[in-house]
Amino acid sequence: MGIQIAALAIFIGVFVVATLRKVHIGVLMFAAAAAVGIWLAGMTIEKVVAGFPVGILVLLVGVTYFFAIAQANGTIDRIIGLAITKVGDRAFLLPLAFFALTAGISAMGSPLAGLVMAPIGMPLAKKYKIDRMLMAIAMGSGLSAGAFAPTSLFGIVTYGTARAAGIGLDPLVLFTVALGANLLLLAAAYVLFGGFKLLNTRTANGFGNLPRFSTRRPNPSHPFERDGNAARSQQVVAHGVQVLDEPGAVAPEAEKMNRNQLITVLCMAGLVLTVIVMALLGGNPDIGILCFAFASVLTLCDPKSGKTAVSKIDWSTVLLVGGIITFVGVLQTMGAVALLGKAAAGAGTPLLAALVICAIGGLVSAFASTTGMLAALVPLALPLVASGDIAGWAVIAALGVCSSIVDVSPFSTVGATFVATVDEDERPRITKLLTRWGLSMVAVGPLMLVGALVIPASL
Repeated sequence: MGIQIAALAIFIGVFVVATLRKVHIGVLMFAAAAAVGIWLAGMTIEKVVAGFPVGILVLLVGVTYFFAIAQANGTIDRIIGLAITKVGDRAFLLPLAFFALTAGISAMGSPLAGLVMAPIGMPLAKKYKIDRMLMAIAMGSGLSAGAFAPTSLFGIVTYGTARAAGIGLDPLVLFTVALGANLLLLAAAYVLFGGFKLLNTRTANGFGNLPRFSTRRPNPSHPFERDGNAARSQQVVAHGVQVLDEPGAVAPEAEKMNRNQLITVLCMAGLVLTVIVMALLGGNPDIGILCFAFASVLTLCDPKSGKTAVSKIDWSTVLLVGGIITFVGVLQTMGAVALLGKAAAGAGTPLLAALVICAIGGLVSAFASTTGMLAALVPLALPLVASGDIAGWAVIAALGVCSSIVDVSPFSTVGATFVATVDEDERPRITKLLTRWGLSMVAVGPLMLVGALVIPASL
């Protein structure tokens, strides 16, 4: 037992050191996994390395490459601009539109990419007298919902890790749960922050002065390395999207999509339809391979965008997830995970244990890496479902969503970006409200998700 406890202490210690020193967790985790596996567990280096999640690597690389091409050839900008203009002059629909847009962008591999909407949405909210807190929750909830799509990072890590452990978590079910939970939170934000008062409000001049999109996009070193620092978020804003044109400026007429953009839209639709049809037919679609297939079509049609997209592959996340899961594999071989399962069983009923682990995931994720929490806690939650008293898919889905909905906290990159994109005199209020909202999700999330998923699924 002493060796297992020492390995768990090293695992936690690596998280703490990496967070305090602001270094890449995956690098430290992989090195620590090799050291613990060889010197404490008596494993060979080949067996340690065998724990690296090659399947998740294929998913992440394929997805980020495919959508990087769509970004490089301008398709994503065109879709965003078209979607906003379709809202017309209905202020009530603006937060809903930004929820949908942020969810769509977030579903394209990297959830943080959805933050390109922040410097557009917050000024528009002010212009049309929408509470900035409502707009922040709309975009934050959209980001969280899209992140659990089968093609995005949180979804890939969550269902990929669950499947590797033998738990049948359907990617579309996971996405549906995340979408439903975040829509409920958006509805609550409409009630709390005056959204329904906008029903009879129409903007004076429509959307003639829409912001124009810059060709430069936020490209942080790693999407989910939190630094809780608004200064970094301001850099994202400054180098991302132009906020608003000068008053009176009129957006240029929309041009028709070019050949490459039309092909990209068809490939995006084809990817979604292929995944849905294969799932309905009882198949197990490999989204990473499908993304590589459609990306091959795009790069043959537009070699320049394909070459640009290679540099946008999210190798940092591959290393992050790979390092953590490799260490967790060492812990499982040593029996440390089973030891945690016994401790959880001794803490009370499985439902209580599920509530606790979901709350832990939310609390830590509010200040640290959501991706890291998912990669670490999903495998460590497996002993909770080993007895069969509670449904494994429901626990894993609840844990994933609980770890994500807290990300609007101003201590994370997401929340800090929202604070940075409002006027300086509004920042104290937004910071206070986002702190309250984010930390309240630590309690609301587990109660809502465990109550709606785990309890019914276990009856």
